[in-house]
Amino acid sequence: MRHRNAGYKLGRNTSHRRALLRNLVTSLVLEERVQTTVPKAKAIRPWAERMVTLGKTGTLHARRQAASYLQDPKAVAKLFEDIAPRFGDRAGGYTRIIKSGFRAGDNAELAFIEYLGSEKAQQAKKQRRAERMERKAAAQKKAAEELQAQKQSESEEEPGSGE
Repeated sequence: MRHRNAGYKLGRNTSHRRALLRNLVTSLVLEERVQTTVPKAKAIRPWAERMVTLGKTGTLHARRQAASYLQDPKAVAKLFEDIAPRFGDRAGGYTRIIKSGFRAGDNAELAFIEYLGSEKAQQAKKQRRAERMERKAAAQKKAAEELQAQKQSESEEEPGSGE
């Protein structure tokens, strides 16, 4: 019987499970959206929401509690400065889980877990990535044109040197 045994074991021992959840919550705070399996997303949801509640409290004690769980000082700063103020008037339900199909290797059901209101951040991230890809494509095109010009100049020099 599993009476009063709350939480997900995720097929791991206690220390491995705790490390996994801390890493996922830290990544979620930093990225505001993480793709993982559905059971892992459901397991980190209470921790992610607890972190927002600590951020909304805003006290030094709350900041230290969040810092003891999150593994990156940048995550703590982002939580208290960006994420928590977004939910100032909301009484809970800060995350959403969106199922996104099945993984190719083992057919595990995947899902995105994200903070509500992270659409702007995701859109900005997509825009930056598109700009980066355009710059990279332009650089590759320029390099290909230079290589073509170099080959063409070499082929023009070759017949003259044979005489």
